[in-house]
Amino acid sequence: MTEYQRTLEWLYALEAAKGMDFKLERVALALQRLGDPHRRFASLHIAGTNGKGSVAAILHAVLAAGGYRVGLYTSPHLVDLTERIRVGREAIGRAEVVSLTAEIRSAAAGRGIDLTFFEFLTVMGFLHFARQGVDVAVVEVGLGGRLDATNVVDPAAAVITTIGLDHMQWLGDTPAAIAAEKGGIIKPGRPVVLGRIDGDAAAVLRGLASAQGASVIEPGRDYQAGGEPELDFDGCGWCLRGLPLALRGAYQRDNAATALATLATVRDVLPVDEEAVRRGLANVRWPGRLDVVATAPLTILDGAHNLDGIEALARELPALLGGRKTHLIFAVMGDKEWRPMVERVAPLCASVVATEVLRPRGASAVAVAEAFRRSCPAIAEPDPVRAWQRVAARAQPDEAIVVAGSLFLVGALYATVLPSAWRLADGPGALHP
Repeated sequence: MTEYQRTLEWLYALEAAKGMDFKLERVALALQRLGDPHRRFASLHIAGTNGKGSVAAILHAVLAAGGYRVGLYTSPHLVDLTERIRVGREAIGRAEVVSLTAEIRSAAAGRGIDLTFFEFLTVMGFLHFARQGVDVAVVEVGLGGRLDATNVVDPAAAVITTIGLDHMQWLGDTPAAIAAEKGGIIKPGRPVVLGRIDGDAAAVLRGLASAQGASVIEPGRDYQAGGEPELDFDGCGWCLRGLPLALRGAYQRDNAATALATLATVRDVLPVDEEAVRRGLANVRWPGRLDVVATAPLTILDGAHNLDGIEALARELPALLGGRKTHLIFAVMGDKEWRPMVERVAPLCASVVATEVLRPRGASAVAVAEAFRRSCPAIAEPDPVRAWQRVAARAQPDEAIVVAGSLFLVGALYATVLPSAWRLADGPGALHP
C-alpha cells in the first residue's frame, strides 16, 4: 500500500467515524492555527441545490482564461480525491495530499480540534491555494451553506444557483427552509447573485440579503440570457452576443448566465475582458453532466441525483437520443426521494439495470428495479461494473445507453470501464487520475 493510499484510508475513516457534523468553529480554529490561509486570496462562494458545480467550473474557466491564477474547490470527486482541489487545470498532487494531511493533523491535534472529513479537505484546499499563490479561489459549498465548512471565506460575491428539495434531513423540508440554510453564505455588504429561484425561497434570500446590507442580482430583472444555439447575455453592464458554451443542455445556459452575472458584478475587483469570457466558455469542462462518451451506441453519463436534476435530464434526453431505443443504468442514494425520480425517467427507457453505490447509504438495487418495473422492464445487478457489462453486451450500435441517478455511479464507471472517456472528458492537459 502506498503512502497516498494509507492517507486516503485515514481520511475516509474520518467520514465513517464522524459523518456530518455542521459547525464552523473547528474549521476556523484549524485555519487560525495554520495562519488563516483562506484570507490570502479573493474568493467567490457558490451554493445551490443543483448547478453549483457547473457555475463554479465556468467561473474557474473564465477567470483562468483572463490570466488569473485560480483555485477551484468542489465536491464530491468522480474518480480521485485530488479532483476536489485544483489550481488552473492541475489537481493537487498525491504527494501533497500526504504531506498536508500530516501537517493539518499535527496542527489540529495541537489545539484538540477534531475535524470531520469535509472540514479536513476544506482546510487542505485553502492551505494549498495560499501556498500556490492563487489570485482567487472559486469555492463550492459542500452541503447547505450556513454551517458548511467553506463558510469561513469572505467572498467578493456569493452565488446561489437553485433551490430544490434535497438533503431535507439536514436542511429542512420546504424551499423556504432550504433557502435559509443556503442563504447563510450571504455576507455583509457583499453582493449575492441568484440563479432561477422564485416564490418563498427567493423571498427568504432577499430578506437575508437586506439584513446583511447585500445587493441582490436576479435573472429577469438584472440579467438575462437568450440566443440559439450560441448564448447572448445582457445585464450588469454587459452586452455579449454569440457566446460559445462547451457544456450541453438548456440548464447549462442558465448556469452560464449566472456565472456571467457574477463576473460582471465583481468586475471592479476581478476584471475579465470579452475574449476571456469567450475562451473560458468554449473550453470549460465539467465531466459527468450530459457527457456523451461514445456514439455507437450513443452513451451519455449524467450525475443527476435528485428530482430537479432528473427533471432537467428528462427534458434534455429526447433531443439527444433522437428516437433511439434507450437502456438505462441507474443507482441512487437511499436517503433521496428517489421514487419520483424513477417515475420521471422510466417512460424514456426500453430497459433498466438498477445497481448500487455506497452501500449501505445507496438504495437497494432490488427495490429500485421493482419500482422501475411498473413502467418498463428492469433487473437488479448490485455491482456497477457487471451492470455496465450487461447493458453494453445487449445495446446495439444504433441504440443508446444512459447512466444516471448518482455522481458516485458515474465516477465508478469512469474509474473502471470508461477510463479513456474520463481522460477525454476533462480536456487536454487536465486531470488524469
